[in-house]
Amino acid sequence: MKRTRSVCPFCGCGCSFYILSENDRVVGIEPSPENPVNKGMLCVKGWNAHEFIHSPERLVTPLIRKQGELVAASWDEALKLVANKLMDTHKKYGPRALGFLSSAKVSNEENYLMMKLARAVFKTNNVDHCARL
Repeated sequence: MKRTRSVCPFCGCGCSFYILSENDRVVGIEPSPENPVNKGMLCVKGWNAHEFIHSPERLVTPLIRKQGELVAASWDEALKLVANKLMDTHKKYGPRALGFLSSAKVSNEENYLMMKLARAVFKTNNVDHCARL
């Protein structure tokens, strides 16, 4: 059994745990007793933070809509499409037509970058965060 220290992806508290893996497959979670935040404990989400990793329903490639159907696309193609749609909407309807929703499953730095993208690039204050909901 291999133990790899990580940080829980479910909120911004900073709880840490060990990801338990065997034969290149994640099989469990073990709380980190030395972390001052969670002190060897985890919430329900933390204990189950590994269950989605090997799900057959997990998306592994971007999907874009072509002729009404979702089809697999490259990352470059998907990101270019999103960028073009954002710029077109901004140009046609103005900054108030755009909204940006960030996530509790990313770092504070990544949330800050989303806010800077919304406010500095697209000139909108329509920014929110799912942890507030």
